[in-house]
Amino acid sequence: MTDGKALAGRSAIVTGGTRGIGLAIARLLAEDGASVVVSGRDAARVDAAAKEIETLGGAALGIVADQSKREDCERLVEAAKESFGRLDVLINNAGITRDQLLVRMKDDDWDQVMDTNLRGVFLMTRAGAKVMMRQKSGRIVNMTSTAGAMGNAGQANYSAAKAGVIGLTKSTARELAHWNIQVNAVAPGLIETDMTAGISEEAREGLLRQVPLKRMGGVREVAEVVRFLAGDGAAYVTGQIIHVNGGLYM
Repeated sequence: MTDGKALAGRSAIVTGGTRGIGLAIARLLAEDGASVVVSGRDAARVDAAAKEIETLGGAALGIVADQSKREDCERLVEAAKESFGRLDVLINNAGITRDQLLVRMKDDDWDQVMDTNLRGVFLMTRAGAKVMMRQKSGRIVNMTSTAGAMGNAGQANYSAAKAGVIGLTKSTARELAHWNIQVNAVAPGLIETDMTAGISEEAREGLLRQVPLKRMGGVREVAEVVRFLAGDGAAYVTGQIIHVNGGLYM
């Protein structure tokens, strides 16, 4: 039974769904009728995000989880299946930064970013795909970055991980198409989030000079593209990387 909303009767997982782009995505999916599982590593934020989504009238479940751990990924997918009966949409959004110049970057800075931003996407995709394959349907949207396409000084780890997500997206799109599972990625550029809030005014102005639209993007502008990829309008779209960056990378 549906209520006329585009995603009514479907369920979604949004990793890193407690703030910024992830929360904006979770809100839009809920507005479209999806039941949403949001995950994050901060229990208070997870609880607050789930309650916020519930105010939109949709079912929501908040789970504390670390995307870099296999058991947490499998627990997230199982929770969605147990609570909502199925898993239709997986948004691999969780990510971290540990910025440093290459020669000063510590092994741990590299390992943590790769574990969360690339290994975590692999673990979540593998766990979610098993459910979707049995259903013979599903949508997976991976959050990558312009840094993964063009590189960024001081972000060798982050850029490498996000480039890996692009390759993972294309490979899994080819593998999973047989089961009617579409896999795509969204690559935000300079977006107003907690992650970019710490940029100095001088650095911000320097970055904006590289953006033809001369402004930073909003989280909703990214979430709208994800909403499209999660819906029926994107049924013939797979293996694509959609850039949302104001023209920073073309």
